[in-house]
Amino acid sequence: MEIRVVPALVLIITLSVNNVWFGVCYTAFVFGDSLVDAGNNNYLFTLSKADSPPYGIDFSPSGGQPTGRFTNGRTIADIVGEALGGKSFPPPYLAPNIAAATAFRTGINYASGASGILDQTGSLFIGRVPLRQQINNFEQTRSYMVNMVGENTTNIILKNAIFSLTIGSNDVLNYFQPSIPPFSDKVSPTEFQDFMISNLTMQLKELHRLGARKFVVVNIGPLGCIPFIRAISLNILGGKCSAKVNSLVREYNKKLMEELDQMNNNVGRNAMFVYANSYDVFREIILNFPKYGFVNNDGPCCGGYFPPFLCFKGENANTNSSALCDDRSKYVFWDAYHPTEAANLIIADKLLNGDKSVCYPMNIHQLYNYMI
Repeated sequence: MEIRVVPALVLIITLSVNNVWFGVCYTAFVFGDSLVDAGNNNYLFTLSKADSPPYGIDFSPSGGQPTGRFTNGRTIADIVGEALGGKSFPPPYLAPNIAAATAFRTGINYASGASGILDQTGSLFIGRVPLRQQINNFEQTRSYMVNMVGENTTNIILKNAIFSLTIGSNDVLNYFQPSIPPFSDKVSPTEFQDFMISNLTMQLKELHRLGARKFVVVNIGPLGCIPFIRAISLNILGGKCSAKVNSLVREYNKKLMEELDQMNNNVGRNAMFVYANSYDVFREIILNFPKYGFVNNDGPCCGGYFPPFLCFKGENANTNSSALCDDRSKYVFWDAYHPTEAANLIIADKLLNGDKSVCYPMNIHQLYNYMI
């Protein structure tokens, strides 16, 4: 495949909507799970929420108040957006009073904690927005855009926007919890991986049909190393990751990369699908954590080492979930499932600027400058 990269393109379109004039520069549409949820689950009846302290304690735009992000600060999507020139973060789709014009200014975040590629994933948490519904929500956004500026201008904006998908972790976690429907009657790991790939491919093709052209598809990280899996695998004290979980994830990631490569071959210069290898990046941080300034690579900063892993701040020290770690920048994990902002900063930088072992066939900075 021939790759042509040109100097950074900044799309400037002057629009008048209800007598408000504005320009469009960096635009992103974010899909995924709690790794990139910007607050959609705040507006759902769900057990998967991050709307209370100390979540968001280091998120400057909110003054340290929780926003629904499942970490202490910015997500990887937030950090990438800032690096590419975003002036503000794409707001959650489900937030009230989000004007359609926001889609032009910043983009929209559709991600939902506990969601997965498969519709049934996360049912234990009750409310969540599966990937299929997230894309249906984007279709509604696109309709608003067309009504405001027409089909042609909408297509120009969308073909230059970044569409990121960070999803699949909850599908795998549910697979290893056999009491959760629909995984109580397990299929083989190979069948499960193939089912995930086929469903994800279908959704990527739907986004392409709707006008998306620049895709960042983040693979699944080393779930066998997160505190939750270490705990249920009884690997807390030994410092070991679950080889069984990581093996399934690696095989899925390999199939995902092959599928995206095939999709690139099929679309030619009509689109670009970037495979973002968060697995190896995060695994490297966990294995060589002192090199990156961390002192703890296996335990959560908030929530403790044992179930139910609740991270919350009560009215006094006696009602807190557990003592919050003294220095959040020294921990790889914020809670039992999610990285700290410090870890997210490292991962984001690698995805933005890394070589083909990190992002294939180009990194996110190159994708941003890529002419479709």
